[in-house]
Amino acid sequence: MSKLVLVPTPVGNLQDITLRALDVLKEVDLILAEDTRHASKLLRHFDIHTHVKSHHKFNEHKKVAEICEYIKKGNSVALISDAGTPGISDPGFLLVRECINSGIPVETLPGPTAFIPALICSGLPADRFCFEGFLPQKKGRMKRLESLKNEERTMIFYESPFRLIKALNEMTTVFGPERKACVSREISKIYEEHLRGTLSELLMHYIQNPPKGEIVITIEGKKL
Repeated sequence: MSKLVLVPTPVGNLQDITLRALDVLKEVDLILAEDTRHASKLLRHFDIHTHVKSHHKFNEHKKVAEICEYIKKGNSVALISDAGTPGISDPGFLLVRECINSGIPVETLPGPTAFIPALICSGLPADRFCFEGFLPQKKGRMKRLESLKNEERTMIFYESPFRLIKALNEMTTVFGPERKACVSREISKIYEEHLRGTLSELLMHYIQNPPKGEIVITIEGKKL
C-alpha cells in the first residue's frame, strides 16, 4: 500500500530500534533521511539496501510536493531523522501535513525519543509536562523563557553542548537559582549521564566541566 511511514531510529544504542522498524525500512520503496551519510551507517549495520534520499530542513519545503506525487504513484516511503522520532525537533511536520492534505495515508511507528527517558530519569513530576524543544539560537531566547516563567508543568528542552552554559545561565535568571532541574546527556549511549540539582548548581558544574554530547534539560514547574 502506498503511504508515508515515520520511523524512529535509535538515539544512541543501535539495539533500541524495533523489529517492526527494521521490517518497514526493508520493505518501503524509498527512505528519506535527514543525513544520508548518517543513515547509511544504520542501514549497513542492519543489512538494509533500500534506496535513500536526503530530506532535511534546508530542502523539505521544495521536496514535499514531489514526494507526495511519488507516493500517489503507488510507492511507499519511510522518513527517518538522524536520531529519534521524525517531527520531534527534526524534519517531518511539513511532509506529514502535505500528505494528509493530499489524502495520503500516514503511519507513525512508536520508538525512541530522547526526552522521555530524560524526563523519567530526572526525578521530576512526569504526570504533566511540556516539551519546548530547542530555544532559538540567537534572538528570542529570553522572550521564550519569560513566557514560561509561570508554567506549572515540568518543562523539557533540547540544547547543544556549546550553548548549555548560556541556557542554564538564562534559565537561572528567569526561573530562579533554586529551581530544581536535571541535565541528561548521551541518552542510551555508553556515557549516559543524568546530573540533578538546582539550576545554579548545574550551571557551576558545567562551567567547571564543559559538556559533550546531545543534551536534554528538564526543569520543574513553578510551585503554587
